Amino acid sequence: MPEPTRDLILRGGRVIDPSQGLDRVCDIRFSGGTVAAIGKGLPATPGADERDVSGQVVTPGLIDLHTHVYWGGTSIGVDAVEIARKSATATFVDAGTAGAGNFPGFRKHVIEPALPVRILPLLNLSFPGIFAFSKTVMVGEAEDVRLLDMRECVRVAREHRDLIVGIKVRVGRSASGAAGIAPMDMALEVAEETGLPLMAHLDHNPPARHEVMQRLRKGDILTHCFRPFPNAPSDAQGRVRPEIIAARERGVVFDIGHGGGSCGFVTSRAMLAAGFLPDVISSDVHILSIDGPAFDLLHTLAKFHALGMELPALVACATVNAARAIRRPELGTLQVGAIGDASLFEVIDEATPYTDVMGEVIQGQRRFAARGLVLRGAWWN
Repeated sequence: MPEPTRDLILRGGRVIDPSQGLDRVCDIRFSGGTVAAIGKGLPATPGADERDVSGQVVTPGLIDLHTHVYWGGTSIGVDAVEIARKSATATFVDAGTAGAGNFPGFRKHVIEPALPVRILPLLNLSFPGIFAFSKTVMVGEAEDVRLLDMRECVRVAREHRDLIVGIKVRVGRSASGAAGIAPMDMALEVAEETGLPLMAHLDHNPPARHEVMQRLRKGDILTHCFRPFPNAPSDAQGRVRPEIIAARERGVVFDIGHGGGSCGFVTSRAMLAAGFLPDVISSDVHILSIDGPAFDLLHTLAKFHALGMELPALVACATVNAARAIRRPELGTLQVGAIGDASLFEVIDEATPYTDVMGEVIQGQRRFAARGLVLRGAWWN
């Protein structure tokens, strides 16, 4: 990708970069596709694109760790470029929409044309990926073990290692049916063989929560981590379950993965009250959640702001923490020399209702509105 031909300077925004412990009003200069300088009153450079962003929040490029953006190739997929514009999201981690059988098409027809919007995929253990997910047809891709080819999954993960950042498996009544926990055990073998983290989805029993939690390794990701009953991480009294605490202690990553059925306010309030914050906040945006209740990453972040999380903690969950989860330290930071991605949004004081997957509505006092996106050092939106 060609480097920008001129510098870009953003002036006067509230820069929040948890990777550096930074939260102050200052300027940022991008040059040659990277972050060149941060500070107050940065000198102008000849021919630079200078923009006044006072009153806006400027963060490292937001990373949505759980999305489904194989648009046009799968029934679940939505358009990453369109969502990037309305949510100031720089990087979409596709959570296993494609498997070994259709990954090359995902790369050629969606991932590469989307640039400079970045799509980094997890590879589904299931050969066809998530192939039947819609309002009218719903078939779990891990229900039939004949679709789970571990060697093919390893082969494609290695062949496309420049893009693939992990292995994805979905287990639960809807996703793996009578196959139960077996697909997860198979996916763990693939993850070990390829040296990649595993992202595990869990819906309704079976399998049970403790069966999944005891298998997850350091660096593996539990998505839908604040899901409502059943298989919730908190009990009826609001206490965090022991197997959840044990998993965090050994380094499992806890990701929200909101979606259409996987984030409840009852659970979220209990977990936050117990001091158990998510490591990552993601939208799980797909064909059944894009029009609500998830909408996009920025809306999901605002929802957790309404639940009481502070803005710097929210930014960490969608920048540096997400980058660590996919082992891409060059992302999620505005350190000098880093890839020049930045997200801009405004925090607007306005009463705003937020809805969870169970239909509960809470009244927030603020909403987040996208104001722009810098990709590889150039103003994109």
